[in-house]
Amino acid sequence: MKNMKKSLKVILSLLFICIFNVNCGDDILDQTNPNALTPESFWKTGEDAKKGIFGAYSPLTNILYYSRFEIFLSDYRDDVINGFGTSDRTQVSYFNTDPAGNPVKWVWQAMYQGVTRANEVLFRVPSIEDPTFSEQDKNNILGEAHFLRAFNYFNLLNNWRNIPLLEIPFTEIEDPLSIVQAAPEEVWALIESDLKNAQSLLPDSWPADETGRATAGAATGYLGKALLYQNKYAEAKAEFAKIMGGSYQLMDNYAHNFTEEFENNAESLFEVQLIADGNGGWGGDAPGRGKGSGYQPDLAPAGFTNQDGMEVNQWALDLFLSERTINNEIDPRTFVTFCFNTTETTTYEGDVLSSRTYGNQTYQDVFGASGTSIYGNKYTDWAFNGLSQSLAEGWHGAGNNLRMLRYADVLLMFAEAEFMLNGSTTEALNAINQVRARVDMPDYASITMQDIENERIKELTFERTRYFDLLRWGKVVDRIVNNSDFKSNSAGTGAYKPGREYIAIPQNELDQNPNLVQNPGY
Repeated sequence: MKNMKKSLKVILSLLFICIFNVNCGDDILDQTNPNALTPESFWKTGEDAKKGIFGAYSPLTNILYYSRFEIFLSDYRDDVINGFGTSDRTQVSYFNTDPAGNPVKWVWQAMYQGVTRANEVLFRVPSIEDPTFSEQDKNNILGEAHFLRAFNYFNLLNNWRNIPLLEIPFTEIEDPLSIVQAAPEEVWALIESDLKNAQSLLPDSWPADETGRATAGAATGYLGKALLYQNKYAEAKAEFAKIMGGSYQLMDNYAHNFTEEFENNAESLFEVQLIADGNGGWGGDAPGRGKGSGYQPDLAPAGFTNQDGMEVNQWALDLFLSERTINNEIDPRTFVTFCFNTTETTTYEGDVLSSRTYGNQTYQDVFGASGTSIYGNKYTDWAFNGLSQSLAEGWHGAGNNLRMLRYADVLLMFAEAEFMLNGSTTEALNAINQVRARVDMPDYASITMQDIENERIKELTFERTRYFDLLRWGKVVDRIVNNSDFKSNSAGTGAYKPGREYIAIPQNELDQNPNLVQNPGY
């Protein structure tokens, strides 16, 4: 009791002094928490730099980004998928985006989170003075930051087009309310610059226990892709050529690109590293949160998901079935990609492929002999992990990595760039025929641009490419808007207005910064 009274007297004395000292209030309140991490206290060692770059990768595994919600801004928007229902998850696909809708806001935030963390690394790491932090390690980490910033800006630009361009940490911007949207050309320029820096700073490969980190090959592939998206065909072709005939190669079995068993294989340039570690819940960008893939329920056939789900438009299956293999069988990619009503089989890589789904059940077992709906199969990976349905182990119960760029895509993009420059040349034919030969499809003797487009559908459906192909080719209106039946399971395409090929800027961003302008059409 005596000590408590003495303490009270001391406190009262201090308060008395403060009352008569005009500076005292500020001095006492303006204290630094010695336990709080700040940019000044954190970025001291090579280990801090490594933690920082891992933090820049982390948003990719967030359920608000590639773990799930990004699929509604990519695959669900194309002409292959016909999403069920009119929830905020399908609004973007039928051109009726609510600027205040959650997926629009969440994916935007996750992408900018990746940009912000990459900016922190690029701004802070060069100043780290740690004798144990080698110049090579420092350069590698800076290369990763350049790659991740470019990767996220590529996604932001192709989804929203008119976006703010931040190149330094947000805390270093003197007046955040002065931020405006950059011209798309400025964003493309930064993407190109970042990827060129990444090319020169990144290693060709990482030790086995660090597989999944960005490489020079990934930077080269994405640089070629960024150039192709700008119709810079000669430059794009040159970049793709750098990684053709080298360490990357097509897997013998096409299906091995979409299973957990064959992750980070010789065909993969970059993939999002997902893991089923028993953690659940939302997020992924925090310790103890699920980092497994949560988008399978949105691809899974009806009856194997508790989500609204989707079905495939008939024209897409018809395209797959329009050609036969050299053995007069169905293109094996059809069975890998779709679950559909057929009793035909294809012998491929020692296996007999047939239309099957979760539980190794036939289409007819589940949907009946007269079923007409077509569903997704790629990435569901039921044959490897034995899942009985898409959510058998919860939201993050599947650890199948999401492949973001494969060598097959590089070959097809090279063929496109070469075709746009020189037509149906031997170089273009060799590239596209490599992709076809892998799945026993006959060689082309000559090609048109339509052949290239069709091959991209057969090879890359459900791989976050089709909508953006249509967008860069200027075909969104012709292929989707003018074919409202492609979105018949939701609301058609009557809500379309010019400009809605791109997504609405999130309303909360407009509310916070009066300098930002909503995209046309909204």
